[in-house]
Amino acid sequence: MSVLSELLADKGYLILDGAMGTTLFEAGLTPGDAPERWNTSRPDDVANIHRSYIAAGSDVILTNTFGANRFRLKLHDLENSVREINLNAAIIARSTANEVRRKVLVAGSMGPSGELIDPLGPLSAAEVGNGYAEQAEALAEGHADLLWLETLSDLGELEAAVAGIRKVCDLPIAATMSYDTAGHTMMGVKGETQGKYSIALGLDASGINCGANLPDSEAAVAAIRSASGTIPVVSKANAGIPVWKGAQLCYDGTPEVLAAHALRVYQAGATLIGACCGSSPQHIEAIAKALSEIT
Repeated sequence: MSVLSELLADKGYLILDGAMGTTLFEAGLTPGDAPERWNTSRPDDVANIHRSYIAAGSDVILTNTFGANRFRLKLHDLENSVREINLNAAIIARSTANEVRRKVLVAGSMGPSGELIDPLGPLSAAEVGNGYAEQAEALAEGHADLLWLETLSDLGELEAAVAGIRKVCDLPIAATMSYDTAGHTMMGVKGETQGKYSIALGLDASGINCGANLPDSEAAVAAIRSASGTIPVVSKANAGIPVWKGAQLCYDGTPEVLAAHALRVYQAGATLIGACCGSSPQHIEAIAKALSEIT
């Protein structure tokens, strides 16, 4: 039994954390800079974000490594810093998780490569797998408890990522996809298909994150649950949808809106519940409170 399944069996459901990227912008990250750079340049700020989510009730925190693969870091001339950035991120998260007496798991965040796989794009499945393997190895070295593939849209990339990861470590793997195109991912994946693939790939958890809106995310959760057997289902949706307020882009989902959403996805079968873009510790605290009152 993995550390994830053990904690889930003990508690019945787990509270995930909220947004990292939009929270970093609030802390001073400038548009165009790599959020992952802060793992080496401003580690205390990253640690404080983790602390705020743990204080809000998170049982699982994700490292600040969403774009820390060689493909995305190359956009910032950081492709030679993959190990350093991921290792530092895992150490920061591990340290903050260890500050509290209760069990808090560290999940190594691994976002998409940003490229299409052959024959649609320039990368082979092997190249993509090697990129994920490089990142996974450093996260494992930093003592992440599990690896968290997120915001994927292509099953080919998911398969390549899992194959690459399994070459270098045996940590549990959770994978979430983003549903934003009429109930499908950008690459046309349906929730039922993702659920079946989750079984075939031996994933430890499977579900959704980000997404176009809460109703589509909720529908995807139900579809994944219907086809994923006994695999725990994840829901980590955005805090509503982005809207302009003057010159500032904000998300319209209040903590109360996300708390109500959390109850609905829990009733639909999700047992790993948090939030994504635009969310804050206040959103996570509201989710944790709402779930505690019905369980």
